[in-house]
Amino acid sequence: MPTILPKHVAIMLDGNRRWAKKRKLPSFRGHYQGAKTLESLIENAEKLEIPFLTFWGGSAGNLSKRPAREVKALFDVYGTYFKKLLRRKEIFEEKIRVRIIGRWENMVPQNVKKIFREAIEKTKNHKKYNLTFLIAYDGKEEMLSAITKISARGGSAVGRKNQKSKAKITEAELKQNLWTGELPPVDLMVRTGVENDPHWSAGFMMWHCADTQFYFSKTLWPDFTVKEFKKALKNYAKTQRRFGG
Repeated sequence: MPTILPKHVAIMLDGNRRWAKKRKLPSFRGHYQGAKTLESLIENAEKLEIPFLTFWGGSAGNLSKRPAREVKALFDVYGTYFKKLLRRKEIFEEKIRVRIIGRWENMVPQNVKKIFREAIEKTKNHKKYNLTFLIAYDGKEEMLSAITKISARGGSAVGRKNQKSKAKITEAELKQNLWTGELPPVDLMVRTGVENDPHWSAGFMMWHCADTQFYFSKTLWPDFTVKEFKKALKNYAKTQRRFGG
């Protein structure tokens, strides 16, 4: 393994539905297989001692615009996965904090919310490793929410007339008010399932990705192995980061 490892890796899990379609399976089967891939990758990241690992578990659009059967399957995957996560002794032995960020409080059923809250509550004081899931998340909404909160407190004074000096929104203040404000900048961003169209979606963690290194993989998420994850890490280690320079 490379000697230089990123502190924060974020992964966009893309390709579950295409994986199922290629096998003539219902789309929800892809989500179940994707959850298995997620378990394997998280276990490996713990062994590599990557302190911050963030996964995009679904946008608000994923949970509101897709067919009802598929959305129900996603909720079932969430519930099953987080129950298993809480049963893992490593979560408590290794002091792994679980965060679930997004508008999930407004979008997932009560039984799933209960499991989410339990995962958050039982690990809130863990400080060694950080496992974050973005569910019902949209980066544009996150940014707008932060600016709205600051403006409501009078921190920005945006749009006020007849004011001689307008307060400025600092970088620190903006970051503090982001949903993901507790997380450090993303060093390596991985997107799977890219088929000749490397692109971004929904302003994903736009503030944290200002200077990130990107890794696009054609492999659909359910087939994204630990070996390929290590390939992404090796690519990160050998690339000189410019930080906008």
